[in-house]
Amino acid sequence: MVEKFTNWVQWEDRNSLVGIKYPGIYCIAVSSKPLNTFDFIPELEYIGMTNSKSGLRSRLNQFDDTIKKKRTNHGGADRFLYAYQNYDEVKSNIYVAIRPFECNIKNPLPKDLRIMGEVAKCEYDCWAIYIEKNGKYPKFNDMSNAPKFSKSK
Repeated sequence: MVEKFTNWVQWEDRNSLVGIKYPGIYCIAVSSKPLNTFDFIPELEYIGMTNSKSGLRSRLNQFDDTIKKKRTNHGGADRFLYAYQNYDEVKSNIYVAIRPFECNIKNPLPKDLRIMGEVAKCEYDCWAIYIEKNGKYPKFNDMSNAPKFSKSK
């Protein structure tokens, strides 16, 4: 599973990731130390997925808009924003890795629909692997312990 993810890249370089136009899984980490090879490390704070026609790029842009306080249309990012309210202070410490699933999401055939189902399953598998390695959900996937910024006003 780990080998199917890209390496970690800094948040601002996310659009350079190969496969970002496809649906898939994305992992967000926060670290003051440089990250490279992907793994389910404790610094990984959020695991998300998308089957959107606009792919991972669009979902990551929604995350970005939320943590920049432009909109709060991404639940995980809203929880992230509660903890990291100053984007300029945290942005250089945010990393992302993706696991794209190549398929036709605009005019899906049965094989594409099956691949999109694999995306949803993969998110659960990623949570399970993370919990096995770290003993708990990623920080912002733990909805009972991670309040939303939009609810704190």
